[in-house]
Amino acid sequence: MTSLRTRDIIALGFMTFALFIGAGNIIFPPIVAQQAGDHVWLAAFGFLITAVGLPVITIVALSRVEGSIQLLSSPLGKVASLILTVVCYLAVGPLFATPRTATVSYEIGFSSYFGTSASSLLIYSAIYFAFVTLVSLYPNKILDTVGYVLSPLKILGLVILGVAAVVIPASYIAEPVGNYINSPISEGFVNGYLTMDTLGALVFGIVIINAIRSRGVTDTKLITKYAVIASLISGIGLTLVYLSLFKLGLGSHDVAANATNGAMILHAYVQHAFGDFGSLFLAAMIFIACMVTAIGLTCACAEYFSQITKIGYKAWVFILVGFAFVISNLGLTKLIAVSVPVLSAIYPPAIVVILLGFCWGFFKQPSRVIAPVTAVAFIFGVIDGIKVAGFEQFLPTALTHLPLSAQNLAWLIPSLVVLVVCIIVDKAKK
Repeated sequence: MTSLRTRDIIALGFMTFALFIGAGNIIFPPIVAQQAGDHVWLAAFGFLITAVGLPVITIVALSRVEGSIQLLSSPLGKVASLILTVVCYLAVGPLFATPRTATVSYEIGFSSYFGTSASSLLIYSAIYFAFVTLVSLYPNKILDTVGYVLSPLKILGLVILGVAAVVIPASYIAEPVGNYINSPISEGFVNGYLTMDTLGALVFGIVIINAIRSRGVTDTKLITKYAVIASLISGIGLTLVYLSLFKLGLGSHDVAANATNGAMILHAYVQHAFGDFGSLFLAAMIFIACMVTAIGLTCACAEYFSQITKIGYKAWVFILVGFAFVISNLGLTKLIAVSVPVLSAIYPPAIVVILLGFCWGFFKQPSRVIAPVTAVAFIFGVIDGIKVAGFEQFLPTALTHLPLSAQNLAWLIPSLVVLVVCIIVDKAKK
């Protein structure tokens, strides 16, 4: 029975951490901190639940079902399970997360040098996705390329940024704005969606499992053990990164007052802290950070779609990268505007499937409980998505004043009620 060496386990943990730390992880905490003001740590608590807790739990859940979303969601039935799986892969693949890695890395690291014109972004994204394609074509080498080379570089850059955020004194702390005034925890919770880490974890599960298998490990219990260790290492790393970025955003009012996104805060802060050298450092760090995530997403999506179609893995790499390349040229603001309502609809059913995935053994018939609760979570998630998209006027008044509706968590209470009812029915039936 083959087992991993200690250095391989550490490299696997670093790889898992590096896969998660991409565009959203770096740009959203600073803007949350600036807007939350002196309520920042309450907002951070909510943010860490969806941006760290859920992704770690997701990897653990997937390690028990060979890394497959489709197996994890099998109680929903074949059609619903397939739809959820495909939507998750598309959302974190070519439609939102992968294009965002290119757009964010350009806006933060390179736009100050090459301008913000469409042609500059086009040339940059072409070079960026050429690198992504080159590494993604050889998935069996991902632990070597990402775990041993790119991840340490990425972590070193994040450590330097984190230390700077802690050491450099903060400016004045502003009053909270918007929903951070009355409901900072739930607002932080919903903003954690935007990192897309939970959906990313659903996709990365197969990449992590395959990386373990590439070292000759075949025992199911050992694969689960190593995946759990890797997820815990990445969870600790993510928490430290987020806390330092919250501290950075909290002290950013002097250098980037009233910023509209985290990319502006990061760029201004690093310029302030390190001068011209800081801009070069940030460009290199963001480039590596975003590229690692894009490689992981491309490998995972190509692996999945090659399994359910007759098109080969390498062909899918080119197809997925091509789509991501086109969409990345829409620009960061448009990408975020479109992704927020979609994520508000997708996240609730995904959370239900992940959490109830640990409870199969308690149910006589898992599908009897999981399917109805997931359906309710999706319906109310769609309602939240419609509201976030700005089409609230098309909804009945009753649906816009549901409990926790103001916090975009209207799905939570109905899902819990249906869960209790379904458990009672499941226990009562033979």
